[in-house]
Amino acid sequence: MIKVGIVGGTGYTGVELLRLLARHPQVKLTAVTSRKEDGMPIAEMFPSLRGWVDLTFSDPAKADLKQCDVVFFATPNGIAMAQARELLDAGVKVIDLAADYRIKDVPTWERWYGMSHASPELVEEAVYGLPEVNREQISKARLIANPGCYPTAVQLGFLPLVEAGLVDTANLIADCKSGVSGAGRKAEVHTLFAEAGDNFKAYGVAGHRHLPEIRQGLSRVAGQDVGLTFVPHLTPLIRGIHATLYAKLKQSIDLQALYEQRFVGEAFVDVLPAGSHPETRSVRGANVCRVAVHQPQGGDIVVILSVIDNLVKGAAGQAVQNMNILFGLEERLGLDVVPLLP
Repeated sequence: MIKVGIVGGTGYTGVELLRLLARHPQVKLTAVTSRKEDGMPIAEMFPSLRGWVDLTFSDPAKADLKQCDVVFFATPNGIAMAQARELLDAGVKVIDLAADYRIKDVPTWERWYGMSHASPELVEEAVYGLPEVNREQISKARLIANPGCYPTAVQLGFLPLVEAGLVDTANLIADCKSGVSGAGRKAEVHTLFAEAGDNFKAYGVAGHRHLPEIRQGLSRVAGQDVGLTFVPHLTPLIRGIHATLYAKLKQSIDLQALYEQRFVGEAFVDVLPAGSHPETRSVRGANVCRVAVHQPQGGDIVVILSVIDNLVKGAAGQAVQNMNILFGLEERLGLDVVPLLP
């Protein structure tokens, strides 16, 4: 059994990790930390876990995380980078669900996240945990940088076209929408029901923290710098990301065949039939990205529709997928969840 620790188990990604790991046949939950909720039964905070998780939250100073095989950081940005080195030195694998190790250029990371990096020597070692691109590197890693939610949906959507060099990578457009759970489980005015309900708005148009992460990933695939316009929007949904992506084709190709061939055998990417329009509710609660590709009026603009659950394939589910790869397990183990509908 894999002994698992979770640092920061009180947020949405934390409870989603608990939901998935509680039924994982090869996992033993060992410690779930929260300084504020030390001693509180987890099922008291999250009644949905009654009968599944019988642990209590423990103070990080008391939790013996070094006895774990792997530790997930479901924490705000800036926490994992201060604690990862000690765990790695003890032989513990680390999967960070925040952004501390996603961006390879440390000055760029510091500029976008507004803090100094506490362990820049680990940034180069960290493997970016997008399995559909980096599966082999993930299998050999000690430190995984779990991708962001928007970056997962956008990169998977653009991936076949950029890999094949079929589009103008200087002018990519990602028009993305997210549910309010993407903002985390904290009290903020813009996510109050009376503010977010019955409302729709763009934000971060001048620059969003996920922009350099997406650019980095697509640039590596393209073998050159890409130009990307990324505009996120907040929707009155709890879960879900819908990415509408635009690119200009450089040559004619069977787009449907391209996407089907690129993702054949990928358990968690579902290429829908030609003409489909994926919905966020079709992935709710499941670790899957559904993709559809269109070429409106047969022109030279390709439109890709990519949907994920931001808390699963966009966070906790992908982290568990990475754990399975790290420990040589079948990738779907613990993730064979049917999406919820309605």
